[in-house]
Amino acid sequence: MTSKAFRIGGDLEVRRLGFGAMHLPTEAGPARESSLAVARRAVELGVTLIDTAYLYGGGANEELLAEALYPYPDGLVITTKVGVARSGAQGEWRLDGRPAVLRTQVEQALRRLRVERIELLQLHRIDPETPFADQLGTLRDMRAEGKIGRIGLSEVTVAELDQARGIVDVASVQNRYNVLEREHEPVLTACEHAGIAFVPWRPVAAGASGAESAIAAVASEAGATPTQVALSWLLSRSPVMVPIPGTARVDHLEENLAAEKLHLTPAQYATLDRLHKPT
Repeated sequence: MTSKAFRIGGDLEVRRLGFGAMHLPTEAGPARESSLAVARRAVELGVTLIDTAYLYGGGANEELLAEALYPYPDGLVITTKVGVARSGAQGEWRLDGRPAVLRTQVEQALRRLRVERIELLQLHRIDPETPFADQLGTLRDMRAEGKIGRIGLSEVTVAELDQARGIVDVASVQNRYNVLEREHEPVLTACEHAGIAFVPWRPVAAGASGAESAIAAVASEAGATPTQVALSWLLSRSPVMVPIPGTARVDHLEENLAAEKLHLTPAQYATLDRLHKPT
């Protein structure tokens, strides 16, 4: 039977189906009220891992989650990401892993989320213009200061993961991965061997019509939706898999979380295994 929980970093237990907050509108008005309701409903339904980032509205998404959920219930983990900033020549978003920028973004996230420590802080991307050791060294220092509990990475290769693990303990990797997009299969394997949480972003993706038809056929057989089938496949794919499907609608949220109860047959899983695009 597939486990419903995973211990990030070996000690931070979360439900394996989390929630990605990126799609929640943050502007004032009915859309924001709906976003607050979705976040609260996620927690009501037992979600214990919610993913956000500074990039999502320049911190507005973090503020939204704090408004919706603070004071946080015991066991809820809100993970955020740093390392992207409006530091381009025209104020456009760009990778920025300079130590001062990372430190400022972590400090601001602590304030916006109303916490003294971020239990899981992820580097959104590696900035190629800043030494990797400087980027991770800054986060390591802030962990030593008690402001970060665990450090994660996003969109990394196996070589980059190995390099990072020589500098810090890596608790999670957040790469794009789903039943049709498995470019990062080697990274998933590396995470399995090291007991590192693999947090796939875009865990449900549209593909070629033939693939979509095959997923729909499995869903019809199982009495489920194609989205639920895709999420169930992920949960069965690896014990370190911690998907974070996102939505701005309560009904879609409930649909996503119900995937945890879906158990496909070996033949159905085999059908899904054959669908991925060649890399």
